[in-house]
Amino acid sequence: MADATFWALISLLIFLGIVLYVKVPSTIANALDDRADKIRNELEEARKLREEAQALLAEYQKKRKEAEKEAADIVDAAKREADMITTEAKQKTDEYVARRTALAEQKIAQAEADALSEVRGSAVDMALAAATRIIGEKVSSDTAGDLFRKSLDEVKARMN
Repeated sequence: MADATFWALISLLIFLGIVLYVKVPSTIANALDDRADKIRNELEEARKLREEAQALLAEYQKKRKEAEKEAADIVDAAKREADMITTEAKQKTDEYVARRTALAEQKIAQAEADALSEVRGSAVDMALAAATRIIGEKVSSDTAGDLFRKSLDEVKARMN
């Protein structure tokens, strides 16, 4: 009975006995349990981190929406202010143009009046010169003296 199969069986049984005596299966089971606990803890930590990340994401999205709303409000306020400034500037420009137009019309009217006075003055001067020349040519010295006295009396009468 001593063939190789028998001794192989005996060797196997001794090996299994040593493995059981040294408690290798419980050591392997403990190692696997420790590994499962470690994986479970890592999964729990990953879940917590994911929840924190989702909370942060929600908070940042809320802040982004608030910032977008605030930016839109600022843009609207700026547009209203720009419209108001534009309207005010247009009104001031219109008033300035109206004042300048009125001033120009006054200057034109004054220039027309000055020109008319100058033309009348020139006409009077020319008429006086023409009359003096005509009278000088046609009137004698006695008649001239009488005309001078009459004119002097008329001026005196008007002065009083």
